[in-house]
Amino acid sequence: MVGTTGAAPGHENWSSRAAFILAAIGSAVGLGNLVRFPAEAGANGGGAFVIFYIFCIVLIGLPVLLSEILIGRHGQAAAPQSVRKTARDSNASEAWSILATIGMIAAFLILCFYSVIGGWVLYYIGTFAGEIFNSGLFSGAFQGRSAEDVQGLMPGLFANGSLQVILHLVFIGITIFFVARGVNRGIEFVATWLMPIFFLIFLGITIYGLFTGDFGRTAEYLFTFDLSKLTGPVMLAAVGQAFFSLSLGSAMMITYGAYAGRDINLAKTSGIIATADTSVALLAGFAIFPIVFAAGLDVSAGLGLMFQTLPVAFQTMPAGTLIGLLFFIMVFFAALTSAVALLEAPTSWALDKFRMGRQRTTMITGGLVLLVGGVAALSSTVFAGWEPLGFIPLFEGQDFFNTLDVLTGKVMLPVAALITAIFVGWIADRRLLDAENGLDGAMHHIWRFLVAWLCPIVLIAILVVGIFPGILG
Repeated sequence: MVGTTGAAPGHENWSSRAAFILAAIGSAVGLGNLVRFPAEAGANGGGAFVIFYIFCIVLIGLPVLLSEILIGRHGQAAAPQSVRKTARDSNASEAWSILATIGMIAAFLILCFYSVIGGWVLYYIGTFAGEIFNSGLFSGAFQGRSAEDVQGLMPGLFANGSLQVILHLVFIGITIFFVARGVNRGIEFVATWLMPIFFLIFLGITIYGLFTGDFGRTAEYLFTFDLSKLTGPVMLAAVGQAFFSLSLGSAMMITYGAYAGRDINLAKTSGIIATADTSVALLAGFAIFPIVFAAGLDVSAGLGLMFQTLPVAFQTMPAGTLIGLLFFIMVFFAALTSAVALLEAPTSWALDKFRMGRQRTTMITGGLVLLVGGVAALSSTVFAGWEPLGFIPLFEGQDFFNTLDVLTGKVMLPVAALITAIFVGWIADRRLLDAENGLDGAMHHIWRFLVAWLCPIVLIAILVVGIFPGILG
């Protein structure tokens, strides 16, 4: 039954606390957890980086996460409208809604290139499914092909602009389908079915990697405590990873918070979301690196680790074809739940503003993503060499695809999160939000201190270093 306690007329709520948690976890868990975190940890001090990362999740990520969800539940509307209501009820200027507007636009732009990556994942699902048809379920992947040939699959895809556009269209089409079905029949359905399956596959691949791969070297790589590597830039990298891992600043958590019933303890729920997201990041190394190390391959290739290094590793592993297929299905589930949240943020705003009905609004919003994302999909072919913001030093040498990535990751998300921390910590009526944050006693005062003082300072540092990367030498 759809909860409606405290909701505006016609406003959908999550059917249960579990549904909200799964949807929020699905929005946060993505490629950054599965690839970027373990690579960053291994290259930047192992255990020292991991411990500092967890420290950042608790002191930076969690306070901002709770703040965003609080704004959403108080407003019970799309992200900008929720901030405006919170500002009005606090006798503050509605101009503070700029934080949600920036985040919502960032979510739209992120989806424009994220859906292209989602198309790459679909390509590899199809490739491994074809390998099963050709070689059998339990064979090593790509039998009879050289490692160079397997690694060449990705450059081959990049050279095929038409195929990238088609795959992008399929991925965004699936995303539109579920968002158009609404909160309960679409977004919640995806979360409650796909996230449990994701975790089952994730656990299975982790166990597979531990038994067939190089567990000892993985543990040494990730958890050797090398304090000398924990320099200023490395610590800021850990803070940035913690911040982006939880999808902060993109208006997604404000949007999802708007569907949370008044009976949900937001502090406990935020803690569960942060714990699950961090656990996926920590365990991802043990799902991926034992396989890569056992094959004698490089683990520091970024996205290339997923799309080039791992397929070669599956070539040498028992049942590599099956494991490869399951791995990319798992990645697809993570990408889809994140994409659904990214599309819901601007769709929710358009739905509240124009009242055109959810299906029509989703089609229009998703159609715009399709068009802009189509340009991103052609960045390596038709639009190769085009640097739309190349006259700005930060974007010099960046094609359209990477411009979207840099603009959102280094500018828009930190700015939106910084304004959020200032708004909640200094502007919004304390009694308004404190009454429903789920905290009391010392924990309440700690959250207040963190969101008002520590979070703004750290977010300013992330923003400055992101825009001026040479500032630390």
